[in-house]
Amino acid sequence: MSFSIETYDLTRIFKSKQSGKINIVKALDNVNLKVSKGELFGLLGPNGAGKTTLIKILCTLLFPTSGKAYVNGYDILKETSKIREIINVASGGETPGYGILTVKENLWFFSQLYGIPNKIAKERINELLEIVDLKDKANERLNKLSSGMKQKLNIARSLINDPQILFLDEPTLGLDVISAHQIREYIKFWIKEKENRTVFLTTHYMAEAEELCDRVAIINEGKIVACDTPENLKKMVSKGSSFEIEIAYINDEKINLLKSLKGIIALSFNHKIDKNLTIIKIVVENESIISDVISMILNLKSKVISLKKIEPTLETVFMSLVGKGLEND
Repeated sequence: MSFSIETYDLTRIFKSKQSGKINIVKALDNVNLKVSKGELFGLLGPNGAGKTTLIKILCTLLFPTSGKAYVNGYDILKETSKIREIINVASGGETPGYGILTVKENLWFFSQLYGIPNKIAKERINELLEIVDLKDKANERLNKLSSGMKQKLNIARSLINDPQILFLDEPTLGLDVISAHQIREYIKFWIKEKENRTVFLTTHYMAEAEELCDRVAIINEGKIVACDTPENLKKMVSKGSSFEIEIAYINDEKINLLKSLKGIIALSFNHKIDKNLTIIKIVVENESIISDVISMILNLKSKVISLKKIEPTLETVFMSLVGKGLEND
């Protein structure tokens, strides 16, 4: 099998000096991954887990401290120019060009950086504007666009050279529901449109990874803790039981007391302050433990609004492996 991306014991260490002391952060810790051609591969993890660092290394923007990596068979250290010809990258929240230029002018500028012939560039720009629904904004200055439109332009810019491998770093970060849905739909369309296209997607949105990805690697504190299809990952936690409990608001300190109960594999929570509620998701060794959880909630002077058993998801997989949810990072 041929691979689009291969990493072998890839490690990246950052050093900083504060108050005379040297701080060492291991952003990547012996990462080993193989991504097949034609695959939509997801890297799921909290902020600071090492996702962006890995993408920067694979895009030849950052050297690893140790280990090896190959993109379409090319060595990231020795064959950077060959890699840059066949890849592109789009990051969520990133400005996709120059504010004083129009949408079409920005795409034209980037097409020329790739040496795309005039006729092909014009055809591709018009096609991309149609696809990302920005045709009516073609002559609008970039600095006049909404954040959703800017991210659509960012996706179009990342496709201007018709890359073989597309790196997407949190592509729907901060977008409204409709804009995020449109971008996800186009990602699915793009990878199927042409054989052997590959997408390497980083996200901390569980539903996004579950909807888009053929396989998902879960990364935490620079380490890959699991890698498989979403379905196989969910089977990993099938022995435990997952529940969602809606209760009257309690603070983080009281939630930490809940975590100490024997038999709880993992717990995550989300406060809804405006409704005076706390939503708790837990993975337990067996269902009998729920009675202890309810008793402690009542002892903490709260009350249970609702309780329901939920099917395993990538979120419960992550919770089981890491011990907490992404929203609690």
